[in-house]
Amino acid sequence: MNPAFGEAFGTNLAAAAATAVAVLLLAFAVGTARRLHRTVDIAWGLAFAAVATVSYALSSGYGDGGRRLLVAAATLVWGVRLAAHIAWRGRGHGEDPRYAKLLARGRGNPHLRALLKVYLLQAGLVWLVSLPVQSASYAGSPIGALAVLGGGLWAVGLVFEAVGDFQLARFKADPAHRGTVMDRGLWAWTRHPNYFGDFLVWWGLYLMACGTWQAALLCLVSPVVMTLLLIVGSGKRLSEAHMADRPGYAGYAARTSGFLPLPPRRGHA
Repeated sequence: MNPAFGEAFGTNLAAAAATAVAVLLLAFAVGTARRLHRTVDIAWGLAFAAVATVSYALSSGYGDGGRRLLVAAATLVWGVRLAAHIAWRGRGHGEDPRYAKLLARGRGNPHLRALLKVYLLQAGLVWLVSLPVQSASYAGSPIGALAVLGGGLWAVGLVFEAVGDFQLARFKADPAHRGTVMDRGLWAWTRHPNYFGDFLVWWGLYLMACGTWQAALLCLVSPVVMTLLLIVGSGKRLSEAHMADRPGYAGYAARTSGFLPLPPRRGHA
C-alpha cells in the first residue's frame, strides 16, 4: 500500500469517527433539552449522510471519481430519506418506550445513561457500519460488475423500505385501522419490509466498496453487523416483542414471513 494512501485513509477513519460522534452529541443536546431522546433515531440516518459527505470531500485525488460519487450519493439519499421519515412519523409523539425504560431504570443521571448507552453506542456503530462508504471513496478501480450489482441491490432495498414505510403510514392514518395489524401490500409478504430494505441497502453498499479483495475483507464486518442489528438487535426482535400482544398479531405472524419476502402461508387466520 502506498504510504500516502494509507495515511489518507487513516485520516478518513478518524474524521469519520469524529463526524459520527459530533452528530450524535448534537442529537444528545437536542434530546436532553427537549427531554425527548427519540430524536436519536433521526440522527442515525443523518450521521451516515455526514460520514459519506466527509469521506467524499477527503478522498478527492485518491479514489475513482465515479465510485466515490456513486457511494456518497447512495448513502446521502438513504440517510436523509430515513431521517426525514422518522422525523415525520414521530411528530407529536412522546418518548419512545425503549428510551423511557432505559431512563427509568438504574442509578445516577438518566441523561448520562442515555449518552453512554444510546448516543455514543450509536456513534460507534455508525463508524463501523459505514466502513464500506469510507473504503469505496478511496477505491482506485473504476465501477465494475460488483459495483453495478451493489447499486441494483441498493435501489431495490431503498424502494422496498420507502414503499413499506409509506404503506404503513397510510394504513395508520385511517382511524378504522386503530389497534389492528398491518397485513397488506409488502407487509403481507414480510413482517418487516423496512428492515429487509435496510438489509439490501447495506449489502449493496458493501458490494459497491469491493474494488479490491482487501476492501472486501475490511468491509465485510459492516453488512454483517447491520444484518445482526436488524434481525436480532434493536430491529425485528424488539418490534415483534412490542407487537406480540396486539389482537390478530399471532395469526399475522403465523402466515407471514419473518424477514425475507415470501408468499403468505395459507391456512392461518
